[in-house]
Amino acid sequence: MNFKTVYLFSLIALSCLSCKNNTSENKETQEVKTSTSSLVNSKPNIVVLLCDDLGYGDLSSFGHPIIKTPNLDKLAETGIKLTDFYSTAPVCSPSRAGLLTGRSPNKAGIYDFIPGLKKSPDNRDLVHLQAHEQTIPAMLKSVGYATCLVGKWHCSSRFNSDEQPQPDDFGFDHWFATHNNAAPSHKNPKNFIRNREKVGEIEGFSSQIIVTEAINWLDNKKDDNPFFLEVTFHEPHEPIASPEDLVQKYLPLSENLQQAEYFANVENVDIAVGRLVEYFESKNIDNTLIVFSSDNGPETFMRYSRAKHSYGTPGALKGMKLWTNEAGFRVPGIINWIGKDIHNGTTNSVVSALDYLPTFAELSGAKLPNINLDGESFVSLLENGEFKRETPLIWAFYDALNERKVAMRKGDWKIMASIEADGKPLPNIHNLYDGNEALVKNAKLVNHVLFNLKADISESADLSISKPEVFQNMKKALELEYKNLQDESHIWVRED
Repeated sequence: MNFKTVYLFSLIALSCLSCKNNTSENKETQEVKTSTSSLVNSKPNIVVLLCDDLGYGDLSSFGHPIIKTPNLDKLAETGIKLTDFYSTAPVCSPSRAGLLTGRSPNKAGIYDFIPGLKKSPDNRDLVHLQAHEQTIPAMLKSVGYATCLVGKWHCSSRFNSDEQPQPDDFGFDHWFATHNNAAPSHKNPKNFIRNREKVGEIEGFSSQIIVTEAINWLDNKKDDNPFFLEVTFHEPHEPIASPEDLVQKYLPLSENLQQAEYFANVENVDIAVGRLVEYFESKNIDNTLIVFSSDNGPETFMRYSRAKHSYGTPGALKGMKLWTNEAGFRVPGIINWIGKDIHNGTTNSVVSALDYLPTFAELSGAKLPNINLDGESFVSLLENGEFKRETPLIWAFYDALNERKVAMRKGDWKIMASIEADGKPLPNIHNLYDGNEALVKNAKLVNHVLFNLKADISESADLSISKPEVFQNMKKALELEYKNLQDESHIWVRED
Protein backbone atom coordinates (compact mmCIF):
# COMPACT_ATOMS: atom_id res chain seq x y z
CA MET A 1 0.00 0.00 0.00
CA ASN A 2 1.59 3.31 -1.03
CA PHE A 3 1.91 6.45 1.11
CA LYS A 4 -1.02 8.34 -0.43
CA THR A 5 -3.43 5.46 0.15
CA VAL A 6 -2.29 4.94 3.72
CA TYR A 7 -2.53 8.66 4.41
CA LEU A 8 -6.10 8.78 3.09
CA PHE A 9 -7.15 6.02 5.48
CA SER A 10 -5.37 7.86 8.29
CA LEU A 11 -7.28 11.07 7.60
CA ILE A 12 -10.58 9.17 7.63
CA ALA A 13 -9.70 7.64 10.99
CA LEU A 14 -8.63 10.96 12.44
CA SER A 15 -11.81 12.67 11.28
CA CYS A 16 -13.74 10.33 13.57
CA LEU A 17 -11.92 11.66 16.61
CA SER A 18 -13.05 14.81 18.33
CA CYS A 19 -10.72 17.10 20.20
CA LYS A 20 -11.66 18.71 23.45
CA ASN A 21 -13.10 22.14 23.02
CA ASN A 22 -11.30 23.97 25.77
CA THR A 23 -13.02 27.30 25.49
CA SER A 24 -16.29 27.82 27.27
CA GLU A 25 -18.42 30.22 25.26
CA ASN A 26 -20.32 31.46 28.30
CA LYS A 27 -17.20 32.46 30.23
CA GLU A 28 -16.02 36.00 30.07
CA THR A 29 -12.55 36.42 28.58
CA GLN A 30 -11.60 38.77 31.39
CA GLU A 31 -12.39 36.08 33.95
CA VAL A 32 -9.88 33.77 32.32
CA LYS A 33 -7.31 36.53 32.05
CA THR A 34 -7.46 37.51 35.70
CA SER A 35 -7.71 34.06 37.28
CA THR A 36 -5.01 33.43 39.82
CA SER A 37 -2.41 30.93 38.71
CA SER A 38 0.29 29.05 40.56
CA LEU A 39 2.29 29.18 37.33
CA VAL A 40 2.72 32.96 37.30
CA ASN A 41 6.25 34.02 38.26
CA SER A 42 7.27 30.37 38.69
CA LYS A 43 10.43 31.00 36.65
CA PRO A 44 10.57 27.74 34.72
CA ASN A 45 13.35 26.77 32.38
CA ILE A 46 11.96 27.45 28.90
CA VAL A 47 12.81 25.44 25.80
CA VAL A 48 11.58 26.45 22.34
CA LEU A 49 11.87 23.70 19.74
CA LEU A 50 11.31 24.89 16.18
CA CYS A 51 11.38 22.80 13.00
CA ASP A 52 11.94 24.17 9.52
CA ASP A 53 9.25 23.42 6.89
CA LEU A 54 7.55 20.69 8.93
CA GLY A 55 4.05 20.05 7.63
CA TYR A 56 0.88 19.94 9.74
CA GLY A 57 0.56 16.21 9.00
CA ASP A 58 4.22 15.21 9.38
CA LEU A 59 4.13 13.80 12.93
CA SER A 60 2.49 10.49 13.78
CA SER A 61 0.52 12.23 16.54
CA PHE A 62 -0.85 14.61 13.88
CA GLY A 63 -1.88 11.85 11.52
CA HIS A 64 1.13 10.69 9.53
CA PRO A 65 0.70 6.96 8.92
CA ILE A 66 4.35 6.18 8.25
CA ILE A 67 6.76 8.58 9.98
CA LYS A 68 7.52 7.50 13.54
CA THR A 69 7.89 10.32 16.08
CA PRO A 70 7.51 8.61 19.48
CA ASN A 71 9.32 11.26 21.50
CA LEU A 72 7.25 14.16 20.23
CA ASP A 73 4.12 12.02 20.45
CA LYS A 74 4.87 11.34 24.13
CA LEU A 75 5.31 15.07 24.79
CA ALA A 76 1.90 15.64 23.18
CA GLU A 77 0.26 12.75 25.04
CA THR A 78 1.54 13.82 28.44
CA GLY A 79 1.17 17.54 27.73
CA ILE A 80 -1.01 19.63 25.44
CA LYS A 81 -1.53 18.93 21.75
CA LEU A 82 -2.55 22.09 19.89
CA THR A 83 -4.59 21.44 16.75
CA ASP A 84 -4.97 25.16 15.96
CA PHE A 85 -1.44 26.45 16.43
CA TYR A 86 -0.07 29.10 14.04
CA SER A 87 3.35 30.32 13.07
CA THR A 88 3.72 34.06 12.57
CA ALA A 89 4.33 33.84 8.80
CA PRO A 90 4.25 31.24 6.02
CA VAL A 91 8.02 31.49 5.45
CA CYS A 92 11.15 31.28 7.57
CA SER A 93 12.71 34.70 8.35
CA PRO A 94 9.52 36.61 9.19
CA SER A 95 8.24 33.63 11.16
CA ARG A 96 11.36 33.64 13.37
CA ALA A 97 11.25 37.40 13.86
CA GLY A 98 7.61 37.23 14.94
CA LEU A 99 8.34 34.43 17.39
CA LEU A 100 11.19 36.37 19.02
CA THR A 101 9.35 39.70 19.29
CA GLY A 102 5.71 38.77 19.87
CA ARG A 103 4.72 41.12 17.04
CA SER A 104 3.79 40.69 13.41
CA PRO A 105 7.06 40.44 11.47
CA ASN A 106 5.77 43.17 9.13
CA LYS A 107 6.28 45.59 12.02
CA ALA A 108 9.93 44.56 12.13
CA GLY A 109 10.18 45.02 8.36
CA ILE A 110 10.80 41.33 7.68
CA TYR A 111 8.30 40.45 4.98
CA ASP A 112 9.93 37.48 3.25
CA PHE A 113 12.87 35.13 3.66
CA ILE A 114 16.20 36.96 3.90
CA PRO A 115 18.53 35.97 1.05
CA GLY A 116 22.29 36.07 0.99
CA LEU A 117 23.75 39.56 0.81
CA LYS A 118 23.30 41.10 -2.61
CA LYS A 119 22.35 44.72 -3.23
CA SER A 120 18.90 44.97 -4.78
CA PRO A 121 16.70 47.86 -5.91
CA ASP A 122 13.98 46.96 -3.40
CA ASN A 123 16.44 47.40 -0.49
CA ARG A 124 16.06 43.75 0.45
CA ASP A 125 19.76 43.61 1.25
CA LEU A 126 19.10 45.98 4.18
CA VAL A 127 16.64 43.65 5.86
CA HIS A 128 17.50 42.43 9.34
CA LEU A 129 16.10 42.26 12.83
CA GLN A 130 16.92 45.75 14.03
CA ALA A 131 18.73 46.56 17.27
CA HIS A 132 15.73 48.27 18.87
CA GLU A 133 13.54 45.16 18.62
CA GLN A 134 12.78 43.67 22.03
CA THR A 135 13.06 39.91 22.15
CA ILE A 136 12.34 36.93 24.38
CA PRO A 137 15.97 36.22 25.39
CA ALA A 138 16.67 39.86 26.25
CA MET A 139 13.49 40.03 28.30
CA LEU A 140 14.31 36.83 30.19
CA LYS A 141 17.89 37.93 30.83
CA SER A 142 16.48 40.91 32.71
CA VAL A 143 15.15 38.50 35.36
CA GLY A 144 18.26 36.36 35.59
CA TYR A 145 17.84 33.75 32.87
CA ALA A 146 20.82 32.23 31.07
CA THR A 147 20.10 32.13 27.32
CA CYS A 148 21.24 30.00 24.40
CA LEU A 149 20.44 29.63 20.70
CA VAL A 150 21.43 26.56 18.68
CA GLY A 151 20.49 26.00 15.04
CA LYS A 152 19.21 28.33 12.35
CA TRP A 153 19.17 32.13 12.81
CA HIS A 154 18.02 33.67 9.50
CA CYS A 155 17.17 37.09 10.93
CA SER A 156 19.83 39.18 9.17
CA SER A 157 21.19 39.72 5.66
CA ARG A 158 24.72 40.25 7.04
CA PHE A 159 25.26 37.21 9.21
CA ASN A 160 28.17 37.24 11.65
CA SER A 161 28.99 40.82 10.72
CA ASP A 162 29.40 43.89 12.89
CA GLU A 163 27.32 45.81 10.34
CA GLN A 164 24.09 44.25 11.63
CA PRO A 165 22.99 42.94 15.06
CA GLN A 166 23.71 39.28 15.72
CA PRO A 167 22.07 36.82 18.16
CA ASP A 168 24.13 38.05 21.13
CA ASP A 169 22.82 41.57 20.50
CA PHE A 170 19.31 40.26 21.18
CA GLY A 171 20.09 38.62 24.50
CA PHE A 172 21.63 35.24 23.68
CA ASP A 173 24.57 34.55 26.02
CA HIS A 174 25.70 31.67 23.84
CA TRP A 175 24.87 31.01 20.23
CA PHE A 176 25.80 28.33 17.76
CA ALA A 177 24.07 28.95 14.48
CA THR A 178 23.98 29.22 10.70
CA HIS A 179 22.64 32.10 8.65
CA ASN A 180 20.14 29.92 6.80
CA ASN A 181 20.34 26.23 5.89
CA ALA A 182 22.96 23.80 7.10
CA ALA A 183 25.46 23.53 4.24
CA PRO A 184 26.29 21.68 2.15
CA SER A 185 23.47 19.66 3.74
CA HIS A 186 22.35 18.35 7.12
CA LYS A 187 25.26 15.90 7.01
CA ASN A 188 28.68 17.19 8.08
CA PRO A 189 27.76 20.90 7.86
CA LYS A 190 30.55 23.46 7.43
CA ASN A 191 28.81 26.77 8.05
CA PHE A 192 28.19 26.96 11.79
CA ILE A 193 29.29 29.99 13.80
CA ARG A 194 29.82 29.79 17.55
CA ASN A 195 29.73 33.16 19.29
CA ARG A 196 31.00 34.96 16.16
CA GLU A 197 33.76 32.40 15.49
CA LYS A 198 33.73 30.00 12.53
CA VAL A 199 33.63 26.37 13.57
CA GLY A 200 34.45 24.52 10.34
CA GLU A 201 33.15 21.13 9.26
CA ILE A 202 31.37 19.12 11.95
CA GLU A 203 30.83 15.40 11.61
CA GLY A 204 27.27 14.22 12.04
CA PHE A 205 23.78 15.44 11.25
CA SER A 206 22.57 18.93 12.06
CA SER A 207 19.70 17.97 14.38
CA GLN A 208 22.00 15.88 16.55
CA ILE A 209 24.84 18.40 16.37
CA ILE A 210 22.78 21.27 17.74
CA VAL A 211 21.29 19.16 20.55
CA THR A 212 24.81 18.10 21.53
CA GLU A 213 25.79 21.79 21.61
CA ALA A 214 22.79 22.57 23.81
CA ILE A 215 23.65 19.75 26.22
CA ASN A 216 27.28 20.88 26.40
CA TRP A 217 26.13 24.43 27.15
CA LEU A 218 23.89 23.17 29.93
CA ASP A 219 26.68 20.99 31.33
CA ASN A 220 28.98 24.01 31.49
CA LYS A 221 26.39 26.31 33.02
CA LYS A 222 27.89 27.54 36.29
CA ASP A 223 24.81 28.59 38.25
CA ASP A 224 21.32 27.41 39.15
CA ASN A 225 19.54 30.26 37.42
CA PRO A 226 16.74 29.27 35.04
CA PHE A 227 17.58 29.02 31.37
CA PHE A 228 16.02 29.86 28.03
CA LEU A 229 17.06 27.50 25.25
CA GLU A 230 15.98 27.96 21.63
CA VAL A 231 16.63 24.92 19.44
CA THR A 232 15.95 25.78 15.80
CA PHE A 233 16.30 22.64 13.72
CA HIS A 234 17.28 22.91 10.05
CA GLU A 235 15.21 19.84 9.31
CA PRO A 236 13.25 18.96 7.27
CA HIS A 237 14.19 21.91 4.99
CA GLU A 238 16.24 21.13 1.89
CA PRO A 239 19.02 20.23 1.24
CA ILE A 240 18.08 17.07 3.09
CA ALA A 241 20.46 14.41 4.32
CA SER A 242 19.47 11.63 6.72
CA PRO A 243 21.17 8.73 8.53
CA GLU A 244 21.38 5.70 6.27
CA ASP A 245 19.85 3.30 8.80
CA LEU A 246 16.74 5.46 9.03
CA VAL A 247 16.54 5.80 5.25
CA GLN A 248 16.67 2.02 4.87
CA LYS A 249 13.95 1.68 7.51
CA TYR A 250 11.58 3.84 5.46
CA LEU A 251 12.55 2.76 1.95
CA PRO A 252 10.12 -0.20 1.77
CA LEU A 253 7.32 2.09 2.92
CA SER A 254 8.05 4.94 0.52
CA GLU A 255 7.36 5.81 -3.09
CA ASN A 256 11.06 6.41 -3.78
CA LEU A 257 14.44 7.05 -2.15
CA GLN A 258 13.85 10.79 -1.82
CA GLN A 259 10.63 10.27 0.10
CA ALA A 260 12.36 7.79 2.39
CA GLU A 261 15.06 10.37 3.06
CA TYR A 262 12.41 12.93 4.02
CA PHE A 263 10.65 10.52 6.36
CA ALA A 264 14.00 9.65 7.95
CA ASN A 265 14.80 13.34 8.30
CA VAL A 266 11.72 13.96 10.42
CA GLU A 267 12.41 10.95 12.63
CA ASN A 268 15.99 12.12 13.14
CA VAL A 269 14.59 15.35 14.62
CA ASP A 270 12.39 13.26 16.90
CA ILE A 271 15.42 11.27 18.04
CA ALA A 272 17.26 14.52 18.78
CA VAL A 273 14.30 15.79 20.82
CA GLY A 274 14.29 12.50 22.70
CA ARG A 275 17.96 12.91 23.54
CA LEU A 276 17.34 16.37 24.96
CA VAL A 277 14.35 15.26 27.06
CA GLU A 278 16.30 12.26 28.33
CA TYR A 279 19.11 14.61 29.35
CA PHE A 280 16.69 16.75 31.35
CA GLU A 281 15.33 13.67 33.09
CA SER A 282 18.75 12.13 33.80
CA LYS A 283 20.00 15.39 35.31
CA ASN A 284 16.78 15.95 37.29
CA ILE A 285 16.20 19.22 35.45
CA ASP A 286 12.54 19.70 36.24
CA ASN A 287 10.33 22.79 36.10
CA THR A 288 11.10 22.91 32.39
CA LEU A 289 8.52 24.16 29.89
CA ILE A 290 8.91 22.81 26.35
CA VAL A 291 7.07 24.27 23.36
CA PHE A 292 7.36 22.67 19.93
CA SER A 293 6.23 23.92 16.52
CA SER A 294 7.42 24.68 12.98
CA ASP A 295 8.31 27.98 11.33
CA ASN A 296 5.83 27.37 8.50
CA GLY A 297 4.17 24.62 6.50
CA PRO A 298 5.73 22.07 4.14
CA GLU A 299 7.65 22.91 0.99
CA THR A 300 6.05 22.14 -2.38
CA PHE A 301 7.72 19.24 -4.16
CA MET A 302 10.09 20.56 -6.88
CA ARG A 303 9.02 24.19 -6.42
CA TYR A 304 12.69 24.83 -7.11
CA SER A 305 15.36 22.49 -8.44
CA ARG A 306 16.68 21.31 -5.07
CA ALA A 307 13.26 20.55 -3.58
CA LYS A 308 13.42 16.93 -4.72
CA HIS A 309 13.05 15.57 -1.18
CA SER A 310 10.12 17.80 -0.23
CA TYR A 311 7.55 15.18 0.68
CA GLY A 312 6.05 17.00 3.64
CA THR A 313 2.30 16.85 3.98
CA PRO A 314 -0.19 19.53 5.06
CA GLY A 315 -2.64 16.84 6.16
CA ALA A 316 -6.19 18.02 5.54
CA LEU A 317 -5.15 21.66 5.19
CA LYS A 318 -5.22 23.64 1.96
CA GLY A 319 -2.01 25.05 0.53
CA MET A 320 1.66 24.65 1.39
CA LYS A 321 4.53 26.83 2.59
CA LEU A 322 4.29 30.38 1.14
CA TRP A 323 0.47 30.21 1.09
CA THR A 324 -1.94 32.21 3.25
CA ASN A 325 -4.31 29.28 3.25
CA GLU A 326 -4.06 27.21 6.42
CA ALA A 327 -1.18 24.95 5.40
CA GLY A 328 1.14 27.94 5.04
CA PHE A 329 1.18 28.73 8.76
CA ARG A 330 -0.95 26.24 10.68
CA VAL A 331 1.58 23.81 12.10
CA PRO A 332 1.88 21.08 14.75
CA GLY A 333 1.94 22.56 18.24
CA ILE A 334 2.96 20.74 21.43
CA ILE A 335 3.42 22.00 25.00
CA ASN A 336 4.88 19.97 27.83
CA TRP A 337 6.04 21.02 31.27
CA ILE A 338 8.51 18.64 32.89
CA GLY A 339 7.99 18.52 36.64
CA LYS A 340 4.81 20.57 36.71
CA ASP A 341 1.19 19.42 36.80
CA ILE A 342 -0.54 21.39 34.05
CA HIS A 343 -3.59 20.85 31.89
CA ASN A 344 -3.34 17.73 29.77
CA GLY A 345 -5.19 16.97 26.55
CA THR A 346 -5.94 18.15 23.04
CA THR A 347 -7.05 21.71 22.51
CA ASN A 348 -8.48 23.64 19.59
CA SER A 349 -7.72 27.00 21.18
CA VAL A 350 -6.22 29.38 18.64
CA VAL A 351 -2.61 29.84 19.74
CA SER A 352 0.26 31.53 17.90
CA ALA A 353 4.03 31.73 18.24
CA LEU A 354 3.31 35.43 18.77
CA ASP A 355 2.02 34.37 22.18
CA TYR A 356 5.34 33.02 23.41
CA LEU A 357 6.75 36.35 24.56
CA PRO A 358 3.81 37.50 26.72
CA THR A 359 3.37 33.98 28.10
CA PHE A 360 7.03 33.67 29.04
CA ALA A 361 6.91 37.14 30.61
CA GLU A 362 4.04 36.10 32.87
CA LEU A 363 5.71 32.83 33.82
CA SER A 364 9.11 34.39 34.51
CA GLY A 365 7.97 37.60 36.21
CA ALA A 366 9.64 39.71 33.51
CA LYS A 367 8.14 43.04 32.49
CA LEU A 368 6.53 43.18 29.08
CA PRO A 369 8.21 45.43 26.51
CA ASN A 370 6.68 48.91 26.34
CA ILE A 371 5.39 48.37 22.83
CA ASN A 372 2.23 47.12 21.12
CA LEU A 373 2.32 43.33 21.12
CA ASP A 374 0.25 41.08 18.88
CA GLY A 375 0.62 38.01 21.08
CA GLU A 376 -1.40 37.18 24.19
CA SER A 377 -0.45 35.14 27.23
CA PHE A 378 -1.84 31.60 27.22
CA VAL A 379 -0.99 30.86 30.86
CA SER A 380 -4.69 30.08 31.43
CA LEU A 381 -4.40 27.29 28.87
CA LEU A 382 -1.60 25.72 30.88
CA GLU A 383 -3.49 26.16 34.13
CA ASN A 384 -7.01 25.04 33.24
CA GLY A 385 -7.18 24.34 29.50
CA GLU A 386 -9.02 27.56 28.66
CA PHE A 387 -7.72 30.27 26.36
CA LYS A 388 -9.75 32.54 24.11
CA ARG A 389 -7.79 35.22 22.33
CA GLU A 390 -9.12 38.75 22.37
CA THR A 391 -7.68 40.03 19.09
CA PRO A 392 -7.62 38.34 15.69
CA LEU A 393 -4.53 36.88 14.05
CA ILE A 394 -3.65 38.60 10.77
CA TRP A 395 -1.13 37.77 8.08
CA ALA A 396 -0.16 40.03 5.15
CA PHE A 397 2.31 38.08 3.04
CA TYR A 398 2.97 39.99 -0.15
CA ASP A 399 4.88 37.16 -1.84
CA ALA A 400 2.17 34.51 -1.41
CA LEU A 401 1.86 31.75 -4.00
CA ASN A 402 -1.92 31.83 -3.71
CA GLU A 403 -4.13 34.65 -4.94
CA ARG A 404 -5.24 36.12 -1.61
CA LYS A 405 -2.27 37.59 0.20
CA VAL A 406 -4.07 38.79 3.34
CA ALA A 407 -5.75 36.49 5.84
CA MET A 408 -7.27 36.87 9.29
CA ARG A 409 -8.55 34.36 11.82
CA LYS A 410 -11.06 35.46 14.46
CA GLY A 411 -12.57 32.70 16.56
CA ASP A 412 -13.76 29.90 14.31
CA TRP A 413 -13.84 32.19 11.28
CA LYS A 414 -11.23 33.05 8.68
CA ILE A 415 -11.45 35.73 6.01
CA MET A 416 -9.03 36.16 3.10
CA ALA A 417 -8.65 38.92 0.52
CA SER A 418 -6.72 39.76 -2.61
CA ILE A 419 -4.93 43.09 -2.95
CA GLU A 420 -5.75 45.35 -5.90
CA ALA A 421 -3.52 48.29 -6.86
CA ASP A 422 -4.47 50.68 -9.66
CA GLY A 423 -7.19 48.31 -10.81
CA LYS A 424 -4.84 45.33 -11.10
CA PRO A 425 -3.72 42.55 -8.73
CA LEU A 426 -0.78 43.69 -6.63
CA PRO A 427 2.31 41.95 -8.00
CA ASN A 428 4.28 39.72 -5.66
CA ILE A 429 6.59 41.77 -3.47
CA HIS A 430 9.57 40.63 -1.37
CA ASN A 431 10.02 43.80 0.62
CA LEU A 432 8.37 47.11 1.48
CA TYR A 433 10.58 50.12 0.81
CA ASP A 434 10.15 53.77 -0.06
CA GLY A 435 9.80 52.87 -3.76
CA ASN A 436 6.64 50.78 -3.34
CA GLU A 437 5.19 52.05 -0.06
CA ALA A 438 2.55 54.23 -1.72
CA LEU A 439 1.52 51.46 -4.13
CA VAL A 440 0.94 49.00 -1.30
CA LYS A 441 -0.69 51.38 1.16
CA ASN A 442 -3.07 52.82 -1.44
CA ALA A 443 -4.12 49.37 -2.62
CA LYS A 444 -7.51 47.91 -1.72
CA LEU A 445 -8.61 44.58 -0.31
CA VAL A 446 -10.93 42.83 -2.76
CA ASN A 447 -12.32 39.41 -3.68
CA HIS A 448 -12.94 38.27 -0.10
CA VAL A 449 -13.76 34.71 0.93
CA LEU A 450 -15.01 33.43 4.29
CA PHE A 451 -14.50 30.06 5.96
CA ASN A 452 -15.62 28.42 9.18
CA LEU A 453 -12.46 26.57 10.18
CA LYS A 454 -14.12 24.62 12.98
CA ALA A 455 -16.46 22.98 10.47
CA ASP A 456 -14.23 23.19 7.39
CA ILE A 457 -10.53 22.75 8.15
CA SER A 458 -9.81 22.37 4.41
CA GLU A 459 -11.27 25.78 3.46
CA SER A 460 -13.47 24.14 0.87
CA ALA A 461 -16.72 26.12 1.27
CA ASP A 462 -16.79 29.91 0.86
CA LEU A 463 -19.56 31.19 3.17
CA SER A 464 -19.38 34.87 2.24
CA ILE A 465 -22.80 34.74 0.57
CA SER A 466 -24.61 32.27 2.85
CA LYS A 467 -23.42 34.02 6.04
CA PRO A 468 -23.81 37.71 5.11
CA GLU A 469 -23.85 39.09 8.66
CA VAL A 470 -20.72 37.20 9.71
CA PHE A 471 -19.08 38.15 6.43
CA GLN A 472 -19.71 41.87 6.87
CA ASN A 473 -18.47 41.82 10.45
CA MET A 474 -15.34 39.91 9.47
CA LYS A 475 -14.75 42.20 6.49
CA LYS A 476 -14.92 45.30 8.71
CA ALA A 477 -12.62 43.71 11.25
CA LEU A 478 -10.12 42.79 8.54
CA GLU A 479 -10.09 46.33 7.16
CA LEU A 480 -9.32 47.68 10.63
CA GLU A 481 -6.66 45.11 11.50
CA TYR A 482 -4.97 45.46 8.11
CA LYS A 483 -4.86 49.26 8.38
CA ASN A 484 -3.37 49.02 11.86
CA LEU A 485 -0.78 46.56 10.57
CA GLN A 486 0.13 48.81 7.66
CA ASP A 487 0.45 51.82 9.95
CA GLU A 488 3.05 49.99 12.05
CA SER A 489 4.86 48.19 9.21
CA HIS A 490 8.50 49.15 8.76
CA ILE A 491 9.56 50.69 5.44
CA TRP A 492 13.17 50.21 4.37
CA VAL A 493 14.98 53.33 3.12
CA ARG A 494 18.55 53.31 1.83
CA GLU A 495 20.42 56.16 3.47
CA ASP A 496 23.68 56.11 1.50
